Amino acid sequence: MAERTFGCASGHRFDQAKHGYLTLLDPRAPKTIGDDRSMLDARERLLASGVYAPIAHAVADVAERAIDEPRASAADVAKPTGPGPGPGSSSPAADERASAGVSPLGLSVADLGCGTGYYAASVLDRVLVARLLAADRSPDAVRATLRALSDRVPTTGVVLDLWRPLPLRDASADVLLDVFAPRNPREYARVLAPGGTLIVVVPTAAHLSGLRETAGMLDIPGGKATLVAEQFAAAGLRCAASTRIEYVVEADAATRALIVGMGPSAHHRDAHAPAARAGASTPDPASAPDPASAPDERSASIEASASIEASHHDETSAGAEADPREVTVSVDVLTLRAH
Repeated sequence: MAERTFGCASGHRFDQAKHGYLTLLDPRAPKTIGDDRSMLDARERLLASGVYAPIAHAVADVAERAIDEPRASAADVAKPTGPGPGPGSSSPAADERASAGVSPLGLSVADLGCGTGYYAASVLDRVLVARLLAADRSPDAVRATLRALSDRVPTTGVVLDLWRPLPLRDASADVLLDVFAPRNPREYARVLAPGGTLIVVVPTAAHLSGLRETAGMLDIPGGKATLVAEQFAAAGLRCAASTRIEYVVEADAATRALIVGMGPSAHHRDAHAPAARAGASTPDPASAPDPASAPDERSASIEASASIEASHHDETSAGAEADPREVTVSVDVLTLRAH
């Protein structure tokens, strides 16, 4: 095959995009809308402000603790061929990890629903990683992660549908990240190495309270973390720990607009704005996806901007930028382990 063409034993061939990622979407997969550039720009600006930094720190904490676990697949990590520093590069941090019993090659990490790569970056700050897989339904998201992280660690970018069987080898990942993303319990259990760690972040019913009510965003059901843990338990992954991260931020009108604009509601803003101005109600929750399996923060705001544009217009006309409001950030960070 050509240098930029990849294939499998079944005869499928995939060309690598000029930006360095592979698109492995099944032609028969349902058509879904991935995050576009404007949504990713909103997310990048919000994350850069530090609003979700405590969540990123919590994810990195769990990943750091994972290095104390036996890494069944660490000895099998192949020499990376992608861009970035090779596994032979040394640093004080790398030496410290090695002395703690971690393979000098580091961990194999997959960020499933990578977005801009923000949470994977927090892991790289704390953990020696040999290779990173950045996967998302959105080509723009995968490109953003490659731009942000490929100079730090050999990174493979893949555009795929997380609802479908994953094109990954069995027991190939030491750590899986799933932050505000769709979940595929059986596939995650298959690709996670024995003793590996899956980190899942799900919102609580209190998440974004103070904004959700005025923005017309869909409610998040209570007990979501418990339900998610049960789904993974049925697939063979036990919940070893659950940590609640909850705090209040002072969010001005611009920040509130970014929070809503970084989710799928951005796709519906123009279509629903006229109805919002006419006082139309928010969409019927019965028509929303299954709250236990749908993309958390993203699906929780689907079609929510039916009222956010109108409310944002009223706020700005009243000088609301100088009138911050309290918004609650509340998530559960689940640590799941392969048996």
